[in-house]
Amino acid sequence: MIPRRFGSARGLVRLALARLALATGMLASFQLRRPQEVRRVVFVCLGNICRSAYAQQIAIGHGLPAASIGLSTTTGAPSPTPALEAAQRQGITLQNHRATDLSDFTILPGDLLLAMEVRHARALRQRLWARDDIQIALLGTWCSPPTPHLHDPHTLSPDYFDTCFHRIRQAIDHLHQTLRDAR
Repeated sequence: MIPRRFGSARGLVRLALARLALATGMLASFQLRRPQEVRRVVFVCLGNICRSAYAQQIAIGHGLPAASIGLSTTTGAPSPTPALEAAQRQGITLQNHRATDLSDFTILPGDLLLAMEVRHARALRQRLWARDDIQIALLGTWCSPPTPHLHDPHTLSPDYFDTCFHRIRQAIDHLHQTLRDAR
């Protein structure tokens, strides 16, 4: 059950800690406050080869202006075969995706940076602390139930890839509705 639903024991522990932090208000600063100001959604994970790449394609499918980046990746790296296969099972192709590192990306006013993990959101805040024209949030808070830690499926089972990608799709479906309602 743990590998399928949480990826690993570490994924379960990180999710439990993130849910506790969310419930106690420790993640309040990573909530969307001004949805009407969002001009583009930018999905952020570590490598930009699995989660954020998939999220970008789902958002584009909803008609949202979208991009994806990695906090520590090699710009130009392709998605690995397990991510390609998992996306294909969901009816999405990642064949043409190439990773983009944060250092090679231009953040624009009105960007909503959507992190997959609390540590990613904190790293963004640390790097972009002076920017008041952007917002940083946790994508998984749009899941039902809220899942503020979307554990990295890279190197994990196909079952967990499917679980992770399902959660990402669900979150973006709800985020899309939130943004549409704000307009």
